[in-house]
Amino acid sequence: MSTGVIQANGKALMAELPATLEAFLRAQNLPPRSVVVELNGEAVAPSEFALREVRVGDRLEIVRIVAGG
Repeated sequence: MSTGVIQANGKALMAELPATLEAFLRAQNLPPRSVVVELNGEAVAPSEFALREVRVGDRLEIVRIVAGG
């Protein structure tokens, strides 16, 4: 693993890559069950977070799920 740059919500972000999407989210202090993720324009099901890899140059859109009424 080495440090690389990805785009997360339009901002450059340094991260240890490659990493599973689940590991990446946890490293960013984002519980995987609390977010919806799009990786390179494709929605990723939460059941695939542990299988999908984030690599240098990838683009992520991460949206937090907020409960309320």
